[in-house]
This record gives sequence, structure tokens and C-alpha cells, in this order.
Amino acid sequence: MNYEECKAELEKRLKHSRFVHSVGVADTAVFLAGRFGVDKEKARIAGLLHDCAREFSNDTMIEEAEKRGISFGPVERSMPLLLHAPLGAGRAEEIYGVRDRDVLQAIARHTVGGENMTLLDKIIYFADMIEPSRDYPGVEELRRASREDGIDDMLLEGLSRSISFVVEKGHLIHPDTVTARNEILLGRAGMGK
Repeated sequence: MNYEECKAELEKRLKHSRFVHSVGVADTAVFLAGRFGVDKEKARIAGLLHDCAREFSNDTMIEEAEKRGISFGPVERSMPLLLHAPLGAGRAEEIYGVRDRDVLQAIARHTVGGENMTLLDKIIYFADMIEPSRDYPGVEELRRASREDGIDDMLLEGLSRSISFVVEKGHLIHPDTVTARNEILLGRAGMGK
């Protein structure tokens, strides 16, 4: 499917506010892709489809992940909503015909990050945080960073804020988020792999 076909299908499957968010992430991802020299069409498709598994309820996420052989641990078991990212990668392939591994990986990682994130992974993660319909304390600072800062500076700020938010809520922190943040810090210190 091309972008417009994916968009039409997605609109049928998601509630309106989630659909508007998804289009906002696609547009924001295209902007960031332009800033950082990433394929804009890949960013647009990954941004549009990043939440395509949100058509499932939280109560069914574990069952849907098990049906597809998606492995997950105790963090996802305690917070099934996190499974919408890897489920979304599967749905992007099943429903929307996406075969591009870069796009599927960016969708799968958009919620918690991961090890060795690509530029596209970072763009989708960050675009999800700052798209135009997002409204929370500090979002304007993150939007400014998207226009002025380097990709790792932006991502570090986004990951740090995400961790702080999760800690404030008293939830478990996903180890992939910690890994992604630590990689940036270790890279800055020249202590990367």
C-alpha cells in the first residue's frame, strides 16, 4: 500500500484522536528526516503506522503478542500497552504490506527505544513525543530541541524525560530505555563499544 492507502485503512481502524496523532507523527517524522538526512518516505510510513496496533485493547495485547510469537518480559507483562510497538510492527506487515525492515524496526522501538538505535528509530521515537497534538509540561522545550539540537541531544532529553515520567508514576522502567540512554552517554564519554 502507498501512504494514502495506508492512511485510509488506518483511519477505519483507529479512534479519531489516535488517527490524528498518527498523522501528526508522520508529518513530524518527515520534518525530522529532512533535518537529519533520513529517507522521508520511510519516516512518513513509520510515523503513520507507529500506533497501528492501538486498535487492540490493553487487555488483549498479551494474547495478541503470544499469537504472533513476540517475546516479552515481566515489564511488558505488567504494562501490556508497551506491546503495541512490536505488535504494530507485525500489523504494519500483516495489514499494510510493509516489508522494509528499517520501517518495521522503527515502529517496534518507538515506545521504549533500544540498543543501537538507527536514525530512523530515533526520529520515530522523538516524533511520537512532540507531534502537534501532544500537550504536556515541557513539550515546547522538546519541540525547540527538534529544531535546534542534534539527534542524540534530542533523544537523550526525550529518554531522560520519559524515564522521569515513568518513575513519577511508580512504574517499571523498561531496560531498553535505559540501554538507549546509556549508549548516548557512553558515546559522549568515548566509552562506547
